[in-house]
Order: sequence, then structure tokens, then C-alpha cells
Amino acid sequence: MRILVTGGAGFIGSALVRHLIESAEHDVLNFDKLTYAGTLTSLSSVASSPRYRFRQGDICDEQTVVAAIEDFQPDIITHLAAESHVDRSIDGPGAFIQTNVVGTYTMLAAALDYWRKLPTDRAQSFRFHHISTDEVFGSLGETGYFTETTPYDPRSPYSASKAGSDHLVSAWGHTFGLPVLITNCSNNYGPYHFPEKLIPLMIVKALAGEPLPVYGNGTNVRDWLYVEDHVRALQCVFEKGVPGQTYNVGGNSERRNIDVVKTVCEILDRLQPRDDRQSYAEQLTYVADRPGHDQRYAIDAAKIGNELGWKPFESFESGIEKTVAWYLANRDWWTEILDRSQAAKRRGLGT
Repeated sequence: MRILVTGGAGFIGSALVRHLIESAEHDVLNFDKLTYAGTLTSLSSVASSPRYRFRQGDICDEQTVVAAIEDFQPDIITHLAAESHVDRSIDGPGAFIQTNVVGTYTMLAAALDYWRKLPTDRAQSFRFHHISTDEVFGSLGETGYFTETTPYDPRSPYSASKAGSDHLVSAWGHTFGLPVLITNCSNNYGPYHFPEKLIPLMIVKALAGEPLPVYGNGTNVRDWLYVEDHVRALQCVFEKGVPGQTYNVGGNSERRNIDVVKTVCEILDRLQPRDDRQSYAEQLTYVADRPGHDQRYAIDAAKIGNELGWKPFESFESGIEKTVAWYLANRDWWTEILDRSQAAKRRGLGT
């Protein structure tokens, strides 16, 4: 198949592109704006493949989107391009509304027009797959799980913008008949994760000898999903999922934030001990909590398991070990990103 991946230079998007090129026979177009969180160095292993191509563009730019779709003639559109960091959404929510809501509308409008022109056989097999987050469901108490029927209750500008995009995708399916799929995933982690996210941030700061900042008392709980497991789930959904359906994707690995950070420290203590032989956990520090910080997320992934046969391969223990080892072995990748970020700040461009 011909698969267009928006946001294919981001964390999950690049993992999907690598997986599709390395493990399947699909042709892939990576459509990405290359904002601060997108880097083509995440795709160096597949950049020379004749089945991979890259096109720089903004999902909010209608002409560029239409041209990319018409030129590539995709069988599948997997829509991952999004602003995704909660802290950034609190500081500047406008960009999240523009990219996540307006951008998704632009993609849907172009996809609908394209789909309507396809021959009957191709139209029947075409899919628009929208990748979203469990944060749209709000916050759980100490028990229970998010399911595909959990009411939406977003709490941050980020999650509200993703909830809006989910509803747009669903509406285009119901109103116009576009064959859409939605997946809502739990917290991803793994290689090539942008260094401002929790796990890579702790690794980078630990190695630099800096304080390891943990929000509040560190008891907020997340369900952690290894990114390679996630992209296998995405392929499973767009190949076998039923149009109009939503599938939750989780790692069945709930952990408190403080326990995640301590686990990272323990692995670093073994793989890259501090010069003074003290634990990296000595660098832990608690900071003021994030405004409106959701207490707990947890995914019930029974539907995708029972109906499509997917399950995660990695436990949190195996996945976090691989992740820390990857960051230790690939310092050039993340130091380049950090250097670029600092240079942008000095020029007054932000990150």
C-alpha cells in the first residue's frame, strides 16, 4: 500500500515510518513541517530506501496538503502531526488549536475530496487513520480504566485540542461517509523521544549532573507504552480495523512518575555510574505541580486485542532498559537537538 504519514519526523511518526519501511513492503510519504520536535535524523536508517520519500509541509496549508495527496495517491492516510506537549499548551494554547484542530480539519477536507474521486475498489479500501491520546478522557481515580466508550473530559489545552480533532474525524465519518479510524494511546516512550519529555529529560539531566525535576509529589500515574509496540498497533488498525471504530492502545504498565524516574536512575547507576559512585537518585528534586495535572491515566486495550489480535511485546521493565541504553549509545542524536534548541533561544525564536 501507499501510506501517507503526517508528522512522520516526530517521535511516534518516525517510529511508524521506520517500521513500515523496515518490516513491510509499503511505500511511505512522510509529510512533516519540521517544527522543533521533528527531525529527519530520526529517519536516517530508512532515508535511502526507494520506498520512502519526504515532503516538507504544514497540515494547515490547504494547497500543500492537497498537492501532497494528489501527487502521492495514498491508500492510507495516518494522521499523527500535532502539537503534543501539555506544558507548552499551557504557555501557548493558540498553536495547539491551530495545528490540532484547524490542521485536522484541513487534512479531512482534502482527504474527503480525494476519496470521492477514487475508483470504487480503491475507495472501499481507503482509510483515514487519526492518532490521538488517552488524555482526551480526563483523569481517573485510583481504580478503573479508559475504554472506547469513556466520555470525553479533557483538562488541558492540549487534550482539549485533541478531543476537538477526534470529534471532527468522527463527524467526517458519520456525516460524509469517509472511512475513518481513531486510536487513543497511553504515554509512549522509547528511542528517538524528544528530549523535553519525561523519560529522556530525566536521562539527559541525570547525565549532565543537573537536578531531576518531578512535579508535585510524583504520585501521578501513567500507563506506559513502548513506541515500537504502538506502531505495530497502528499498522494493525489501518490494515484490519473497522471503519468508524475507535481502538484504545495501552501498554498495561501503570507507574507513578516518581517510580519511573527512580527506575531510570537505577538503570543509569548500572550502565553509566556517576564518577562519585553515588546514585543518580541523589539529583531528584520536587517542583511546583503543573496546573490542572491529571492524577491517573490507564487504558483498557481489550478491544484491539480481542478484535484485531494485537498485544504489546515489551513490559515496562524491558522497554525502559532498552530506552536508557539507546540514549546512552546515541548521544549525538539528542545533543544535536539540544544544541539546536539552545541556538534558537539565543536568536529569540523560542523552541
